[in-house]
Amino acid sequence: MRVLLIKPNNLSDHIQPSLGLGYLAQQIRKDHDVTLFDCIKNHSSPDEISGVVEALQPHVVGIQSYTFDLPNVKRMLRVIKRCDPAITTVVGGAHVSADPLGACRAFGDDLDYGFNGEGEIGFGPFLHTMEKGTRDYSGIPGVIWRHGDQRIVNPPQLAENLDDLGLPALDLLRPDTYPESQHGAFYNQFPISPILTTRGCPHACTFCSAPILSGRRLRHHSVGYLQQMVRLLYSVYGIREFHIVDDNFTQDLDYAKSVLQMILDMRLDISLALPNGIRMDKVDDELLEMMKSAGVYVVSVAVESGNDQILKAMNKKTTVHRMRENVARIRRHGLDVAAFFILGFPGETRETIRDTIRLSRELDLVRANFFTYLPLPGTASYHRLVESGEIEKVDWNDFKFMSAAYVPKGMTRDELLSLKRRAFFGFYLRPWIFTRNLVAIRSYRHFRFLLQRFYHWVVMKPADGKERTHRRPLRAIAAQLRSLFSAVKPAPAAHPDPT
Repeated sequence: MRVLLIKPNNLSDHIQPSLGLGYLAQQIRKDHDVTLFDCIKNHSSPDEISGVVEALQPHVVGIQSYTFDLPNVKRMLRVIKRCDPAITTVVGGAHVSADPLGACRAFGDDLDYGFNGEGEIGFGPFLHTMEKGTRDYSGIPGVIWRHGDQRIVNPPQLAENLDDLGLPALDLLRPDTYPESQHGAFYNQFPISPILTTRGCPHACTFCSAPILSGRRLRHHSVGYLQQMVRLLYSVYGIREFHIVDDNFTQDLDYAKSVLQMILDMRLDISLALPNGIRMDKVDDELLEMMKSAGVYVVSVAVESGNDQILKAMNKKTTVHRMRENVARIRRHGLDVAAFFILGFPGETRETIRDTIRLSRELDLVRANFFTYLPLPGTASYHRLVESGEIEKVDWNDFKFMSAAYVPKGMTRDELLSLKRRAFFGFYLRPWIFTRNLVAIRSYRHFRFLLQRFYHWVVMKPADGKERTHRRPLRAIAAQLRSLFSAVKPAPAAHPDPT
């Protein structure tokens, strides 16, 4: 069969290959004709997917969906069915895995099947069963299917040996063709490719969906597998920077060190980054020294909050004091540190958010990113909002990390967004930080992507249920900067006391 796998368009500044779709394509390509299409990279709206469908005439269309993709995926399903009602539509990914039945209800009759959990094991047998026409999917892991009037959710199955999944379909992903708008915003060498060394997260942060999607047990690729993948990306696709996008690369110290030693032994002229972040309590001096020697130039860390009570509510199992010590430890080894912060977590106040903003400026960081809290379905914090009734306040039509889709009690959306802007400006407009990031811009195109990211994260207003774009983002950015500088303009000198 002809199978089209789609990464949908959304307001994303991370334009990078989908390893998930690459692994999925690899599992089915020996039996089917597979095409990958990245709507973000190709600037294709949900309505424009009709041209791709008409050109390829697929039998099956599979779409990857996060929670913030819901409106676009729903429109895309409608367009696909209008092109050809006989096309079988399948949606998988993070949102379907976290809320299988809710996701299927949201997508409506235009969705034929869903997939929850890791799809590599079940997707091939699902296609084989569909091709035979039996329509009995009861024994296939992860499939969400109709049996009469009921939706049946088959339990997912995790891959025990990750190497058995094979290499992702790199010839379909073509990471060498992606632009300078990767996960970490800045880079050292180009082109860039993400790689995944482990799956699974044993931790239980209340805002994070990683354990829901890939399980709590850490699973590894073998070092030999990773060596083969790095060699192929380097030699065939010219990749010169690798982004390790694991949720927990440093969880198993011995394994992380073996991966870094493999990279050192290969003696390649490459750079490494860890844009998804590491657990700061899972590093030691030997690991940090190996990172530096292997080409790691920046380490991302999830600080999240500058208030101990909020960290406790997040179940981060750490304190602000330990955060300070861990960042200082990484910096002693000559590695730059970028940090993530969450603003507007349930129970937060203006003062706890100000604690976070202050900490971001006090830590020795090169970059900081400030997310507004999102109640991701399936997480512990999401369930608490459901129990309290606060989930009704969430703006699901503008469910983005920058848009304050949820606002804590006692605060308005405008106030939270104002605090977010203050956090960004207060961090980046310090002369040393501003200069360091300015000189790290690699090209005019890279500058344009950074400007677009700044506009989306700092300037753009919430969409209020409608898809909103600004026709003149440069003008909007200039107005925002004028407003900022007028607000911090020094007061005039006082007149001398005539007495």
